Amino acid sequence: MGMFSESVDVVCTPSGRPLKLGWAGRHYTVCAEPVRWYERRQWWAEESRAPLGSGPGLVDHEIWRVQVRLSDPSPDGGARGEILTLDLSRHVGSGRWRLLRIHDALRTLPKRRRA
Repeated sequence: MGMFSESVDVVCTPSGRPLKLGWAGRHYTVCAEPVRWYERRQWWAEESRAPLGSGPGLVDHEIWRVQVRLSDPSPDGGARGEILTLDLSRHVGSGRWRLLRIHDALRTLPKRRRA
């Protein structure tokens, strides 16, 4: 699993659920029901003060785990049907999205042989 922070473009449903994303010059479609949760961040180390009543977004990160597959043909021959599992974070105040983690467990599974 890789962990980092990189900007991604995310298109959401009207209810706010990720539907499509653009990352590294490619376009992906969410292909399974995403999962959302919140994680505490160390706001006391990153902010000098916490304004009264500013808990959401300051104290917690909104995290989405999504499974995506390429929407467009890959120029380097990558498999269009290959599924990636990604963790995304949405900044509550600005609405900006960051890619936090790439889970590659699904990418390393051996292909099944047909009998």
